[in-house]
Amino acid sequence: MRYSLIIFTLFLASNRVQAQEHRAIEFPDVPGFYTLTCDLHMHTVFSDGSVWPNIRVEEAHRDELDAIAVTEHLEYLPHRADIPLPDHNRAFEVAKAANRDHPLIIIPGVEITRAMPPGHANAIFITDANALVADQGETPMEVMEVFEQAREQGAFTFWNHPAWTPQASDGIAVLDDLHRTLIDEGLLHGIEVANQFTYSDEALQIALDHNLTIIGTSDIHGLIDWDFEVAQGGHRPVTLVFAEERTAESIHEGLRARRTVAWYRNTLIGREAELLPLIHASITVEDTEFRPGTSVLNVTLENHSDARFLLRNTSDFTFHEDANLVEVAPHTLTEFILKTTGQDAPYLVTFDVLNAISAPGTHPEITLTIDPDSSSE
Repeated sequence: MRYSLIIFTLFLASNRVQAQEHRAIEFPDVPGFYTLTCDLHMHTVFSDGSVWPNIRVEEAHRDELDAIAVTEHLEYLPHRADIPLPDHNRAFEVAKAANRDHPLIIIPGVEITRAMPPGHANAIFITDANALVADQGETPMEVMEVFEQAREQGAFTFWNHPAWTPQASDGIAVLDDLHRTLIDEGLLHGIEVANQFTYSDEALQIALDHNLTIIGTSDIHGLIDWDFEVAQGGHRPVTLVFAEERTAESIHEGLRARRTVAWYRNTLIGREAELLPLIHASITVEDTEFRPGTSVLNVTLENHSDARFLLRNTSDFTFHEDANLVEVAPHTLTEFILKTTGQDAPYLVTFDVLNAISAPGTHPEITLTIDPDSSSE
C-alpha cells in the first residue's frame, strides 16, 4: 500500500511537471499576419492585486505571451495606506524594468474605474496615467473628459467585464446612452466578451452590432497558476491579435482593425473573418490512406494549436468508427475513418467547430479538403 501511494504521488507530480513544461500558449500564424497572444487586463499591489509587477512579468514569460498590459485602477487603491502612489505610471515602469531584455512587450495602461454607466474601462497605449486622474466626478461630462484625455494620448479603450454582477445584477451586458455616445465619438473601441471566469453572449452581440473589438482577458489579481489551474491543464483567457509585425505598434493597429479572437476555457470567440483563418491554420490534413481493398479512408489530422477542437460532421459523409463528432487534441495527430462510398476525390467534409463561437449560439463551419493523392490539405 505504501509503495502504491508513492507511485501515485510520483504520477501526479509527473503530470504537474508536464503541464508546466507545456504551459506556453501557442497558436499558429495566419496568412499575412503573426498571431500574437496578449493579456491586456491585470493588476498588482499598486491597485487591488496581490503581487508585485515582476510576478506578472514572470507569469507572462512562463506562458510565453507576446504582450501584456498592467492596468491598475485609477480610482480604487485599497493598498494606499501601505503603498502610497504619487505616480500612476509606477506599475508599468516596474514591470518594464523586470522584463529586462526579454521579447515580451509591456504595454502601458490603466483601468478607469467608475460607476455604471460607463462602468470600468481599460485605456492602453497611454503616455501618462497621471493625466487621466480627474476630479473623480461621476457626471457624464466629467467621465467623458477622462475618455477624451485618453484619446488625446492615442489610447485604445475597451469596456471591462460589462456583465460583472456588482454593476449588472442580472449578469447581462446592456448598452447605456453614455456607452453609445462613447462609441459614436470614437472614445470606446472594444469590449471584453470574456473576463477572468465569465463569458457574455450579450457582450459579444454588442461587439458585433457596434463594430467593437472582441477582447478576452485574465483580469488577474492573484496568481495565474492558482486562479486558472495551470497545473491541471487550464489556461488564462487571452486576446489573440493578428498583427503585421511583432511590435507594440502592430498590436495597436491590429486592435484598432478588430483583428482579434478571444480564447477562454478552450473556446475561441471572434468574427468568422478572424476565426476561420485561425482554425484552418490550426487543423491540417496530414495523411490519408485507403484500407486495402475498400473505399474506406483513414484520415489523419494534425492540430498545430493549444485548442482542443471538437468538430461535428455536417457533411453527407459518415464515419466508420466515430459518430458525428471528432475531437482533435492540442499539438497531436488524430485519425478518423471516412466512408467515401466510392465517390471521386477530393472529398469535401464540413464540420461545425463546437469550441468556437462567431455569434451567440453560432459556431463557424469549416470545410476540409481530403485528397488521397495528396499528403496534406
